[in-house]
Amino acid sequence: MIRLPVGTPPRPAMALAIGVLVLTVAGAGMTVRHVANATSAMPPLPALRVCSDPNNLPFSNADEEGFENRIAEIVAAELGRRVEYTWMAQRRGFIRNTLNARRCDVIIGIPASMDMLLTTRPYYRSTYVFVTRRGAPRVASFDDPQLRTMRIGVHLVGDDGTNSPPVHALTQRGIVGNLVGYTVYGDYAQPNPPARLVEAVARGDVDVAIAWGPLAGWVAQRSRVPLDLVPVTPQIDLPFLPHVYDIAMGVRRTDVALRDSLEAVIARRRADIDAVLVEYGVPMVGRGIRTASN
Repeated sequence: MIRLPVGTPPRPAMALAIGVLVLTVAGAGMTVRHVANATSAMPPLPALRVCSDPNNLPFSNADEEGFENRIAEIVAAELGRRVEYTWMAQRRGFIRNTLNARRCDVIIGIPASMDMLLTTRPYYRSTYVFVTRRGAPRVASFDDPQLRTMRIGVHLVGDDGTNSPPVHALTQRGIVGNLVGYTVYGDYAQPNPPARLVEAVARGDVDVAIAWGPLAGWVAQRSRVPLDLVPVTPQIDLPFLPHVYDIAMGVRRTDVALRDSLEAVIARRRADIDAVLVEYGVPMVGRGIRTASN
């Protein structure tokens, strides 16, 4: 069941409440003009406090140019609030030091399966993709024999080189020696460090990269070298290694009212949110996947 945002009555109920108020105070000699003045004096709603990374396009940056920044604005406007950011690099400890430290109240993009948070219903589903130069041999499956001889760019998570899902999938198939690792954290002094992986394909440093779809789609749109994107298969590798993820908004597990408010906004503004995702080239599973850069 979708609940309306806390502090924002349904429009018919709002009209009824104002009507009752007018009738009541009219009997006491108070005019409608006085009621309007009293209503306008109400304090503004608190800001929508968003936890975000200041250097992580296409998702977010300090100039608020990412698609998560745009979605945050849609949500805040619908709730009658303004957006207020707490900026921190999305590394280990991000949730602990932002959301759980109560410095902010919502993360706009988080896997819907993340148990440590209370999440909304997903607002999009995306996938890892194979990225190749236009005209180069295309790859669509982790079982493609071409992968055994290609230079494969992959993301490593963390300074200790923890494996990402595609690296696990390749390792299970004995494809190890031809992997070229790019840390997802990268050089934070440079803009949008994770983008280096996809840019490596355009430069010819690797033959193929396996990247998270929203990142790959955005870089491909802006690449001078045309790039092709192909969703990886299988979507779920055995015994259980997913390469497709539902993305939701996340709040603290005790913030049920805020979660419900966010879900209601997602339902009402679905078309606007989808339009932002399409604009940024996000491959959306189940809604058609754009597989080539402009």
